[in-house]
Amino acid sequence: MNALRIFKDLLSFLTIIPLAKDEGFLETSARYMFLFPLVGGIIGLLASAYFYLCVYILSFIFSFVNVFLTVQESLLVKVFSSGITLSFLLVLTGLQHFDGLVDLGNVLGLKNLNERENVAHAWIVTYKGAFLAVFVEFLTFLGIFLLNFNIAFKAFVCAEVLAKLAMITVVWIGKPSPEGKGALFARINSRRKINFVAYVLSFFITFPLIGWLSLVLMLLTFFLGWFMEFVSEKLFGRVSGDVLGATNEINRAICLLLIASMVVA
Repeated sequence: MNALRIFKDLLSFLTIIPLAKDEGFLETSARYMFLFPLVGGIIGLLASAYFYLCVYILSFIFSFVNVFLTVQESLLVKVFSSGITLSFLLVLTGLQHFDGLVDLGNVLGLKNLNERENVAHAWIVTYKGAFLAVFVEFLTFLGIFLLNFNIAFKAFVCAEVLAKLAMITVVWIGKPSPEGKGALFARINSRRKINFVAYVLSFFITFPLIGWLSLVLMLLTFFLGWFMEFVSEKLFGRVSGDVLGATNEINRAICLLLIASMVVA
């Protein structure tokens, strides 16, 4: 399979960009999952470009408004650009990771495995699912809001790369399952040695951008992936696609917050 076809299939799976020509992109994505960090880097680039565009346009708009009304221009620019960029990320990824976050929250506290399976696959949102999703995305919003303008590019790229690395970690150490979208990824990637390449790629992308902090975040990413695999085993007895999506969202929020608080422009 040529490299361009693989790239198109991976980008189609992780975003709403329709480049894949057939349904085989799912299996291609599973087999080449170790390349997810590269696509994460592209998503981060798109997000940072969108963020800077929002800041530029909103600065112009609020500067114009400030001629007639006194407004907190810098604060409003940060609030609106953060919220709009978060929305862009969620839409760009097709809300599939966000949906996993909601489904994970929906099943928390349920005692019966069959009930958890049914609730996870149902098109419903419980108060627990809504709370978990809103809480995690608020942390993501806060991470974007706290970013120094000059390091936003670095933060978005690193956060998306490591969010994808966290998902790889879940399936790498998880047990294969007989059904569900997570089953395909876990069956192919469980204990697969080539997934170490994902850590190498992540290091070479993030270290030039944020230095030693990349090592700290990669270590945290590994432990989050291990923890989320443990959660998935406890809740579903296997690696779940919903847990993979939730892992992406949680790790992104953690990385953005840590980068915003620790990296100086």
